[in-house]
Amino acid sequence: MKRLLILSPIILLCLAIMACKLDNDLAPDTMSTENNRNNQIDTTKNRSLGSPMKIRVSSSTFTAILLNNETATAFKTRLPMTIEMNELNGNEKFHRLPSNLPIKPANPGTIQTGDLMLYGSNTLVLFYKTFRTSYSYTKLGRIDDPSGLAAALGSGNVTVSFALE
Repeated sequence: MKRLLILSPIILLCLAIMACKLDNDLAPDTMSTENNRNNQIDTTKNRSLGSPMKIRVSSSTFTAILLNNETATAFKTRLPMTIEMNELNGNEKFHRLPSNLPIKPANPGTIQTGDLMLYGSNTLVLFYKTFRTSYSYTKLGRIDDPSGLAAALGSGNVTVSFALE
C-alpha cells in the first residue's frame, strides 16, 4: 500500500508531462493552420476589405481588392499607373517604384496566384503562380479571379496598368 501511495504522485506527474508534450507537439500545426487562414485574402466573399482596383494586361482585365492598410493607402495615391513589369523566376512580375512605400513585411508561407505585394519598400510584385516562400512581403491586395493571369502576363516583361474602379 505504501508503494502505491509513493508511486501515485510519480505516475500523475509523468502523465501531466506527457500531456504537456502532446499539447506542444500539436501547437505548431494548429498555429500554422491559423496563420495560413489569416494570411489568405478572400476577396470574393468580402469586398469590404478594401478598394476595388482594375489590373489591365494587354487585352485582359482583372479585378483586385486592395487591403485596408497603410501600404495600400499609399499605393492608391499613385494610381492610375502604367508600368513595365519584369519577369522573375517563372512565377512573378516585378517593378521597382521610384520611391518607397510604408511597409509591414511578414512571411506569408505560401504565395497565391493573384497576390499583389511589396518586396522591400519599393518593389511591386504581382504573382502568377502559387508556391511556398521563405521571403517576407507587405501585402497590398489580391486579384479576385486570377484565371488566365499567367497566360496574360506571358513569359517575358510586360506592360501592366493599375487603376481604382
